[in-house]
Amino acid sequence: MTGWVVIAGLGPGAEGLVTPEVSDALAQATDVIGYIPYVARVAERPGLTLHATDNRVELDRAVHALTLAAQGKRVAVVSSGDPGVFAMASALFDALEAGPEQWRALDIRVLPGITAMLAAAARAGAPLGHDFCAINLSDNLKPWPLIERRLRLAAQADFAMAFYNPRSRSRPEGFGRALDILREECGGDRLILFARAVSTPEEELRIVHLNQAMPDMADMRTVVIVGSSRTRLIERAGQPILYTPRSA
Repeated sequence: MTGWVVIAGLGPGAEGLVTPEVSDALAQATDVIGYIPYVARVAERPGLTLHATDNRVELDRAVHALTLAAQGKRVAVVSSGDPGVFAMASALFDALEAGPEQWRALDIRVLPGITAMLAAAARAGAPLGHDFCAINLSDNLKPWPLIERRLRLAAQADFAMAFYNPRSRSRPEGFGRALDILREECGGDRLILFARAVSTPEEELRIVHLNQAMPDMADMRTVVIVGSSRTRLIERAGQPILYTPRSA
């Protein structure tokens, strides 16, 4: 087959954080497929067709990409951040596994990007400098009891934690429940970073203690990082530095 599919990470927002490998793939693509705001980040040009779709049709999007590639198209499936972190790479492989045998002969590549938790951590210092985990707080694709169990176990293991999709208009109560669980397991002194729209003009960083954290401090453009018991704050003029020692 002459077509190909790349699942490409566009990074957290700034153009300078898109990798040259991803930029090169986009320049060669005949079709770009993805969630509406991510496709909007790709410049139009002659010979390129943009396919923007809603956020809840990941499997349909993946099937569309594989179908076009089987027809000889050069397809870029775009995600923000890294496509393998709560994004389109897994969805495409779900479709590949369930689809026609001939799709497995396609040239399929995953092109990494800078994911939101790493961009947020870098802006704040190094809060993920030792053992950490990442948890998606959305219960659209998994039940809340599973999220709660993972939260409690991660807190008990004293991981630093990065939370994706903490709070949306359709499920405003979940993040408040997550904060209550963390206070039960960690106490109120744990440091927590709210990093919104990192690397964009709307970027905002806020560091508080867990007992000061409120649900409305986060939205879908926010990555929340909760430190371990050893995470420290260095006060200084301007933005303080949040970091977790390697010896923790």
